[in-house]
Formats: sequence, structure tokens, C-alpha cells
Amino acid sequence: MTEASTSAEPTPPPAHPIEQEIAPGYQFQGAALELGGLMADASTLTGTRIRIPLAMLNRHGLVAGATGTGKTKTLQLMAEQLSAAGVPVFAADIKGDLSGLAVPGEGGEQVTARAASVGQQWTAQGFPVELFAIGGVGTGVPVRVTMAAFGPVLLAKVLGLNATQESSLELVFHYAKQKELPLVSLADLRAIVKFLASPEGKADLKELGGLSSATAGVILRELIGFSDQGADAFFGQPELDTADFLRVVDGKGVISLLELPNLQDRPALFSTFLMWLLGDLFRDLPEEGDLDQPKLVFFFDEAHLLFDDASEAFLDQIAQTVRLIRSKGVGVFFVTQSPTDVPDEVLAQLGSRIQHQLRAHTPNDAKALKATVSTYPHSAYDDLGQVLTSLGIGEAVVTVMSEKGAPTPVAWTRLRAPESLMDPAPAATADGIVAASPLASKYAAAPPTESAEDLLAQRQADAAEKAEAEKSAKAGPEAGSKKEPQKKSDRGGAIRDAVLDNVDDVAAAIAPHGKKQMARSITNALKKVFRR
Repeated sequence: MTEASTSAEPTPPPAHPIEQEIAPGYQFQGAALELGGLMADASTLTGTRIRIPLAMLNRHGLVAGATGTGKTKTLQLMAEQLSAAGVPVFAADIKGDLSGLAVPGEGGEQVTARAASVGQQWTAQGFPVELFAIGGVGTGVPVRVTMAAFGPVLLAKVLGLNATQESSLELVFHYAKQKELPLVSLADLRAIVKFLASPEGKADLKELGGLSSATAGVILRELIGFSDQGADAFFGQPELDTADFLRVVDGKGVISLLELPNLQDRPALFSTFLMWLLGDLFRDLPEEGDLDQPKLVFFFDEAHLLFDDASEAFLDQIAQTVRLIRSKGVGVFFVTQSPTDVPDEVLAQLGSRIQHQLRAHTPNDAKALKATVSTYPHSAYDDLGQVLTSLGIGEAVVTVMSEKGAPTPVAWTRLRAPESLMDPAPAATADGIVAASPLASKYAAAPPTESAEDLLAQRQADAAEKAEAEKSAKAGPEAGSKKEPQKKSDRGGAIRDAVLDNVDDVAAAIAPHGKKQMARSITNALKKVFRR
């Protein structure tokens, strides 16, 4: 059956020594997810059922294994049972395989044989599924986030900035907040950095202190390259409300699948986008303490992409979120190829581990295998490393957190078969899911908003207009002063007329002194000069 079991059922007495040692560790009283049957060795399948207590799923976990060993099917198996128990699920659908969760599975001899071997009553059934696509690129309800909400720490990880550049990017975000410039899209951030790197923004850049024009140029170039990869579609409005991941329909938890097309082109973007979703859940959800079952289980596929080349600040943020989000009722499972892909500070927070086959074909592989074995509790198997390298497809080594909070014994497990379709859903089915979604209209169209890009353009236009007005006002008196020569010319004409009018009086004043002829000569000369 798909639903989580609610109590320990009677089992026959253990017959194998390994079963006698391991079986008591998996006898739980509360509801639990059924993983499969205990194997004593490669050919001996016992009657002991290997399970995970539902209440312990918010203690997080790890699903690891080499490519092609069955990690995705394990994720599918767990998602089915969580949904049936009324627990919503979020998963990144890296390869597009998980959309089959919405469609009843197809039986067959292999499925029937596996189900019978582990005591599973297999029934084909589908589950409530919601499909999402980042920025609407792909099949799904569009998912977007504003640049301000995404934040500088995650963005620095995406852009591959060093510590100094990351610090400078934080100053740019601080500047935007201080100047009330809304950061909605990638274009908004580019506009602010471009402004700060321009002559007009030199004064503001100087006020920021720690941001040099050279670093601003580096950030701007990285943002332009980021945009060229198509990242503009991911940032904007309406912003996703992560509460939409917590829906339950007809008693079944909704399985939200985020499609990640072209992952190889933008791996850091997708992984950090998932980290933003987790961080947003942490901020929005109230404290819950210990619950009978989690409010949401979050599967983080291709988790190694999250940690590759991550800064210390970013790793600290991940570790803190994983450590604290448990009390919000959220469980997180990292899905990756090797446990060594996950940093120690994060790995230490994971209570359940489902380890598929590990391969040791190189010295580095052998070293990773040895490190993996050393992290397990005591094993009843003589050589756990040998077990890990000889696991078949659909088999895993399991240890979980018991209801008492202690690790259970290491159990070689043959996993159950998923009851939904183990292939992608047909395209028509996927399109129908999106069309019927109540969220499609909510996130389809972006609302009209005033952006930082628009505000900066307006402020620059206003500043240019003000400068022109001041220039004109200052030019007014100067223009008047240029007319002075004309005024001086007019005053000269008045003086000339006054002199001409008084020439005879001047002559009369000189004449009494006996120099009448001289006075007449001077008078005539003056008249000739002023009449020219």
C-alpha cells in the first residue's frame, strides 16, 4: 500500500543473524514511510520492513548514489507516500521524470515481482501535482522572484564573485534601499550599477566608500553576461508566494514540481534559486516545534551544484537555514551522487540517509567510499564498503532517525516500486495540469510597477532639466552685460551733443583773455571732430 503505515504490524521471528540485530531498530509505533525489505546479503531478502518515521522527516535527510542507481525512483516513492499522508512535497524536476507522479503507473512482470518480494500491495495511482517553471520558461506556472528578495549573497554565488566583489554588491543593494530604488528585475540592478559607474553617479559612488569604479565595472559585466544567458526571465513580478507549496487537496498533499530546463547552462542559478525558496519558507513560516508530521518536505536534487565554489558566507547561510527550518515543520532532503558533495556542517544536520550504489573505480572514488563508510553508525555487515559498491539498481543502504531520535541500524534495503508512472507524463497531460491550475492566472501576468530603471531615468532627466534652467538663469545678466557697448555708445553721443551745444560758450570764455583767434580755431576744430 502507498499510504504510510500507522503502527507496527506483527512480523515473524527473525531467522537470520543480521535480521535479528537490525529488525528491532525499525519497529516504530507511529506513522512511517515504507521504503522496502531488509536484505541480509545479495541473495537473501528477509521479512523485516525498513521504514522512516513520518514525524522524523523534518530532521532532514540525504539520498545519494551514482548515476543510474535509482535515486529518482526513491524520491518518487517517498513523494507518493508523503502525498498520501497529507504532506505537501516540493521537488526540483531536473530530468523531467517526476511529472509522471500525476499519472497512474504501468504494471508489468518486473513491478509485480518486486512488489511481491517486499510485501507491497501495488496499486497503480496518480497524485495531485502542480507544475512550475522558472520565469515561465518550460511547462508550468511561471515562478519569479524580485531582485531585492533574491538578495546580494545568493546573486554573488550565481555570478561567481569573489569576497570583495560580493561585499561591493551588498553596498549596491544598500544604496538602492537608501535611495528608495525598487529592485525588481535584473535590468533594475544593471541600471543602478551603470549609473554608479557613470560620471553622473561619481558622487554617490564616493559616498558608498567600499565600492570602487573598477569593481562596479566587473559587476556590470557579469550582470550583462548573466542577462545574455536568459536570466532576465527569472527576476520580476508577480513574486512567488511560497505558501502555495503547502496545499492539500482531498486529503492528499500537493506535489509541486519545478522544471529546470537547460540545467547545464545555468547550474548555479537554479541551485541558488532553490535555496532562495527554502530561505523564503523559513522567513514566512511560524515556529511549530515537534509535529506528528511535517508541513512540507523539500527535495533538493543535484545538490552538489549548490555547494560548488560556494563562499563561506553562502555555506554558513545554508547550514543555518537547514538547522533552523526544522522547527518550522519543513524537512529537507538533499539528492546527489556522493555524500562528500555535501559540506560537513550541512551533512551533520541530516538525520536519514538512503545511499544507493557507490562506485570506486579511481583513487578519488576509493577515498570518497572510505569517507562515506566512516560516517555510518555501527554496521552488522562485515564489510559495509563492499556492500555499498555491490548494491543493485533499486537497492540502498539505509539508516534513519528513530522515534527516540537515535540512528537506526544500517540496513541493506530492496526498495519498493513507485505506484505512479515511472516516466515523464505525456505532453498533453502536463499542459492540461497547467491549464487547470488555480495558480495559472495568479502568476501569469506581471503587474505594472515603477522600477529602479525608470526612476533613475526620470531622476537623471529631472537633474538635466534643472541644470539647464540654472544655466539659463545664470546666463541672463551676462546677456545684459553684452549690451553695455551699445549703452556706452549712446552715452558718448549725448556727451558729444552737449559739447557741441557748449562750444560757443567755451570760446566766449577763452576770448576775454586776448586770444580770440586761438579760441576760434579751437572751436572750429572741435566742431569738425564731433561731426564726423
